[in-house]
Amino acid sequence: MNQIIECVPNFSEGRNQDIIKEISEAISNTKGVHLLNVDPGKATNRTVMTFVGDPDSVINAAFDAIKVASEKIDMSKHRGEHPRFGATDVCPLIPVSNISFDELIPYAEKLARLVSEELNIPIYLYEYAAKEEKRRNLANVRSGEYEGLNKKINSDDWKPDFGKNFNKKSGATAIGVRDFLIAYNINLNTKSTRLANAIAFDVREKGRIKRKGHPVIGEIVYDKDGNAETIPGSLKYVKAIGWYIEEFGIAQISMNLTNITETPIHTVFEEVVKKANARGASVTGSELVGLIPLKSMIDAGKYFLKKQNRSDGIPEGDIIKIAIESLGLNQVKNFDPNKNIIEYYLEKITNKNGNLIDLSARSFSDEVSRETPAPGGGSVSSYVGALGTSLAGMVANLSCNTRGWENKVEIFSEKAHEVNKIREKLLSLVDEDAHSFNSIMEAYKLPKDTDKNKKNRSKAIKDATLYAAQIPLNIMIESYNSYDLIEFLAKEGNQNSLSDSGVACLCVYTAIRGAYLNVRINLKDVSGGEDIMKKAEKIIKESHLRKEKIMNLVEEKI
Repeated sequence: MNQIIECVPNFSEGRNQDIIKEISEAISNTKGVHLLNVDPGKATNRTVMTFVGDPDSVINAAFDAIKVASEKIDMSKHRGEHPRFGATDVCPLIPVSNISFDELIPYAEKLARLVSEELNIPIYLYEYAAKEEKRRNLANVRSGEYEGLNKKINSDDWKPDFGKNFNKKSGATAIGVRDFLIAYNINLNTKSTRLANAIAFDVREKGRIKRKGHPVIGEIVYDKDGNAETIPGSLKYVKAIGWYIEEFGIAQISMNLTNITETPIHTVFEEVVKKANARGASVTGSELVGLIPLKSMIDAGKYFLKKQNRSDGIPEGDIIKIAIESLGLNQVKNFDPNKNIIEYYLEKITNKNGNLIDLSARSFSDEVSRETPAPGGGSVSSYVGALGTSLAGMVANLSCNTRGWENKVEIFSEKAHEVNKIREKLLSLVDEDAHSFNSIMEAYKLPKDTDKNKKNRSKAIKDATLYAAQIPLNIMIESYNSYDLIEFLAKEGNQNSLSDSGVACLCVYTAIRGAYLNVRINLKDVSGGEDIMKKAEKIIKESHLRKEKIMNLVEEKI
């Protein structure tokens, strides 16, 4: 699956619209990225931009934007309310999908090196990218701001990670890797800001000021250095305050979740419910401000399903719906997964033509029947395999809900989860098979007017054809991997669904046979596919034996 990261650079210009436009265009004109938001602030004289894309494209866009900022913003003349020390003040990279913090750090270092070498801007690495503990905190890195930067750079403790000379015009830039920040509000059945604040102080990491006697008006307790002592709240990585929202007529706990890996959204929701109930209030729902990663919603849905002792091996959309309903995300505003989940939003704006698997059953059948060679037998084989695994998933989930089998829920839920993974892979291969055929057609269109072009064209055709043979082999592999699960369900699952287990087996067998035919025809006139063919022949032989064993079992039991 594609890797997606987010970048949220802060530029020290919030008033000159021409400069803001030039910087934003440097981002939006970069292939592979999507500019999601531009948020200028006049008082702070600062603009925050948010964009997403694959890591390499995001690095390119970030560099281009930093370059424009270095050309257009003069820090020696900058004034604003927000702490800052550079034209591009901070530039965090944030993992969104299929990439870890550790995998993202080299990209931050790559950007830092590029900016320092090409633009002569000193760079400090912060948060997960920091080289030493004291530099993890952005406030420490930025202390002294622009005015104290020249002295800071020349001190032994604060030499930049990249670059070494003070840049009078551009200042310095902090580049780092941090977690996805979620702005999240929880709704209460009260209009009392005081009560909302009390609950916010109960949960936020900072907690509340420690007092003698009365917790609200008692004398403040100070430490030996004269600083007010605090009582920490129950949730790490949570900033919170209570407020009243006239538009909704309710009080809310307004929060920033700064590390959703350690403190996920469902944990926050449940803790606020607990603390609100302890103070006589009730949580009535919640509100997400902006975008949220898909994983956060999936994790929340699975948490609430497990709490209900139900299987989480169900379609992704159903899991998300459980999360939406459990968190009450539709109470004050409509939560639209296609607009509020970052991966879905990107899919919507980048894939204008849509996917085959998003068609209705009738529309997919119509598409296959048209006088075009793709989608063809490979896509249909993959879809048939997906239908087979769907049936297996149904049997697993029905078994979860069988009366008297409450002690088996975890077993069948795990089987449903495993088969659902295979189903998702097969569904993705429906489109991938069609794309692979189209790649062959594109290769045939390459020019052949010179010997060099002929050679390049021949190689492109061969590579595309081998790729087109690999896809149906992948269909065979994924389909074959479901046999163990189907056999287990036929033996141990709800026996009222035996026929469904049998049909699941036959669908998977058909998918394997159909994909095998596609492997053969794609390799018919091309060299270099011996390994693919060898693997396909092994699977087809073993598949027949597995199918016979499962079907004999089903026939005997019915």
